[in-house]
Amino acid sequence: MRLFISILAFFCSLSGISQTTAILCKQLIDGKSNQSIANAVIVVEGERIKAVGGKDIIPKGAKMVDLGSYTVMPGLIDLHCHPLGDGGDDYQIYHLEKSSAAKAMQCLKNVQGMLMSGWTALRVPGDLDVGYAHFDVRNAINKGMFVGPRIYGAGHWISVTGGGGDLNFFSYEQKGVIVDGLVVDGPEEMRKAVRNEIKYGSDWIKLLVSGAFMTAGDNPQNVHFSEEELRVAMDEATRRDVPVMAHAHSTEAIKMSVKAGARTIEHGSFLDEEAIELMRKNGTYLVPTLSVGKWFLEFNENSKALAKAIGLTKKYRGQIETMLGKAIKVGVKVAVGTDLTGSDPDYCANEFSELVRVGMTPMQAIKAGTSVAAEALGKDKEFGSIEAGKLADLVAVKGDPLTDIHELKKVKFVMIGGKIVKNEK
Repeated sequence: MRLFISILAFFCSLSGISQTTAILCKQLIDGKSNQSIANAVIVVEGERIKAVGGKDIIPKGAKMVDLGSYTVMPGLIDLHCHPLGDGGDDYQIYHLEKSSAAKAMQCLKNVQGMLMSGWTALRVPGDLDVGYAHFDVRNAINKGMFVGPRIYGAGHWISVTGGGGDLNFFSYEQKGVIVDGLVVDGPEEMRKAVRNEIKYGSDWIKLLVSGAFMTAGDNPQNVHFSEEELRVAMDEATRRDVPVMAHAHSTEAIKMSVKAGARTIEHGSFLDEEAIELMRKNGTYLVPTLSVGKWFLEFNENSKALAKAIGLTKKYRGQIETMLGKAIKVGVKVAVGTDLTGSDPDYCANEFSELVRVGMTPMQAIKAGTSVAAEALGKDKEFGSIEAGKLADLVAVKGDPLTDIHELKKVKFVMIGGKIVKNEK
């Protein structure tokens, strides 16, 4: 009997026959509409959504998945995830303590945990490795060796000497210490760095245009790249059809990055009215990464390694949130990004409640982590919303996230590419 089933499955795969599944739910949030849909059905054939509607669309012989009173949404997307880390506080020396292989295993654990919490796509903005461990994990998932989310991103962040991607706390004599980013000075070094990143699998380029909150010895209110260095990076990336994400805290760094053509601004801490209008006019996406500040204050307030970040967060948090609220109000495209490792995947969903706290409606926040994030990735034709033809990346929660956004911390059902990987109903 088992042999017959195996042979049948083999010939079905050859003939293109695939399982049709009908998912029933009390409420559907499709990621695009401003209103939810009651008593909806999603028909999935193979890896894609075939139809969305009422019970009349259920095809004969379909496998039924009745989610009863649950709310179904598109899979969640984190545009700023660092899955090589273990959640510790001293990330600046983490790459010196762990091998690339060890970090790949940590990464696999983290991203699989993220998937089980509803995160079906991640963008890595460079990570804590001198190599490309997260791309090895991405490639293994893409080959079907492991189950995991869709992974995109940059191999490393690119910085200047003494910038947020450099190690600025060793003595002058310690010149041989390896950094986990790429340190460049001048247009030609920048050009080479961008080309190398693309060569080794980066589908995004990550630039540290300003200083950082977390690294020692630099100022997040400074601009670090010259206009010429930034222009060369953009030219090289654009000619290869690779988008640029700009880590930009300082006001001037944000404006420079938007004018240069960066697709996303990471953090965007010191927005002003002009920067907000530039972003709105240019359609630049803002990834404000509020969760990491919450994490600093809740779990690391006494950390010596994060003392700088904690101090800056306490000092500027109110100002940052006020300007972010203004950006949301005028229509800047804001997308979800946590700046966390995923070692506590349910905690990452705090990004949704943080966005609601600073001015979004729950529906806006859900879109920020689904359809808007997919648009920022340039993958909105593939996923990010529940529509016929899209990949069947779906999640479900028991309650109503439009009433209580914290429901997104309790995902009970996950489907990716038409495959159910979690069903706790």
